Amino acid sequence: MALACTAALKGLGRVEPNPMVGCVIVKNGKLIATGWHRKFGGPHAEVNAIKQAGSKAAGATVYVTLEPCCHVGKTGPCSEALIEAKVARVVVGCRDPFPRVAGGGFKALRQNGIQTDVGLLEEVATEIIAPFRTLVEKRRPYVIAKWAQSLDGKIATASGDSKWISGEKARRIVHQLRGRMDAIVVGSRTVRLDDPMLTARGVRPRRIATRVVFDSGLNISPKSKLVQTAGEFPTVIMTTSQATRANSKRCEALKRKGVQIVTCRTRTGKVSPESALSHLAKCGMTNVLLEGGGALIGAFFDRGLVDESHVFTAPIVLGGDGPSGCDGAGHCYVREAVRGTVIKHRFMDGDQYSVVRFTNPKS
Repeated sequence: MALACTAALKGLGRVEPNPMVGCVIVKNGKLIATGWHRKFGGPHAEVNAIKQAGSKAAGATVYVTLEPCCHVGKTGPCSEALIEAKVARVVVGCRDPFPRVAGGGFKALRQNGIQTDVGLLEEVATEIIAPFRTLVEKRRPYVIAKWAQSLDGKIATASGDSKWISGEKARRIVHQLRGRMDAIVVGSRTVRLDDPMLTARGVRPRRIATRVVFDSGLNISPKSKLVQTAGEFPTVIMTTSQATRANSKRCEALKRKGVQIVTCRTRTGKVSPESALSHLAKCGMTNVLLEGGGALIGAFFDRGLVDESHVFTAPIVLGGDGPSGCDGAGHCYVREAVRGTVIKHRFMDGDQYSVVRFTNPKS
């Protein structure tokens, strides 16, 4: 099962909105095939492994990270493929939360005399499908917040200067992250101060992310890099109905540049994060990278909408009144803090890189 989990991760950034799945086939104590879901719309992990095993699959034991599907989607049911291959036993990491499967795969296998066991390395297997599970159960994308900060928690100086807090290796990791995202989200202030491109550079991207700007007042400059390159890279502005009415000419000018304008519900006059995420989910987006600024990231933390954070801490002190990576309303007491689990921590050219997963967000 550990080998199957490792294989599943090879599909990262290529299979979404489907889940990453790995499969290993063993017979007489020997590994005879390894498969994984390679790309969206392509054969699933079990089918790839069975194809590799050929006739040797008969009587073998199959280890698969996720319950085999039992419905027709982009491909045929994996449960039928396993039955036709005449495997003897199927060991599964975790159940499929998708309603059209949700136990149906197990039922089909058992009805055809295949021994089926569930729960081997379940925690690891469940972690692998976290983005898919979030999309299915919460009907929103999996949200990853990213920022670089100084030792005193600042993401910029009081004047707004932020280039560069983190080192070259840290920035390379950010571009790798961008290269597997469905969307990269920033606030309008970040666009105004940094004029970013929000593209994956210097890496071979697995996906071309949609650039998303939260701009409640529709104040984005038509001269910004995001607007000027909207014809090359998908670009969306999340705004309010009041802003589109008040800025109808700008709205039309942005559309002519190729920008998509999405009107969202509001919270205290600002774009509702829940409304924006709901729209992205309806577009089939699974992974969203929240790049700032601190006020926007803080708003997402306040609403319990951050599933994972990637934070780069440089060994510098900026001092002063510069912004922090998370400038939301916050909490009155430490006991109310959003708590997570560190799943990765390492040093790169002096920078500390920490990945934290938040397992109990509010929604």
